[in-house]
Amino acid sequence: MNFSSKLLENAVNEFSRLPGIGQKTALRLVLHLLNQPADDVTKFSDALTKLKSEICYCAVCHNIADEAICEICNAPKRDKGLICVVEDTRDVMAIENTNQFNGVYHVLGGLISPMDGVGPSDLSIDSLISRLRENDVHEIILALSATMEGDTTIFYLYKKLKDFNVQISTIARGISFGGELEYVDEVTLGRSIVTRVPYERSIA
Repeated sequence: MNFSSKLLENAVNEFSRLPGIGQKTALRLVLHLLNQPADDVTKFSDALTKLKSEICYCAVCHNIADEAICEICNAPKRDKGLICVVEDTRDVMAIENTNQFNGVYHVLGGLISPMDGVGPSDLSIDSLISRLRENDVHEIILALSATMEGDTTIFYLYKKLKDFNVQISTIARGISFGGELEYVDEVTLGRSIVTRVPYERSIA
């Protein structure tokens, strides 16, 4: 792609580094920004700068937050004894959109994937175990994607958690194998949370 301006080229190259953004889409976005008032572009760039410099990760659940403890963990009406374990923040948002869950979350920060060099020590598993030891937890929901990596992580977590006096359940498999939570429609995901089953039964 030929550019009439080095500044334009640099901006397009940066946008095209984003997931799912090719150079044509990046060019369209950059040209759109060029046509906006300077104040709007400044707000856009300030929002990105503040996102990177000021964002926090909840000290309890590891979800993205504005404060040391996120709004969900701080909410007095949430059932702190019901913990839903998810891969990342996108899954928290997907489950929250169903309005079917009133517990709290634990964000692993990924899935066990030896092919990608991701092992248990790379995930926030130790802090999950600490939460079980330090709090009155009655149920853990393993809400991970129906993929090989998701199932491997669920099996590993079950082995680590099964000796605690806590119910371990998984979301019902109305979600097809290979499906990732963030792409599942809200109705199906909501039903999967509500109709969750004990993990032992899911592997029987």
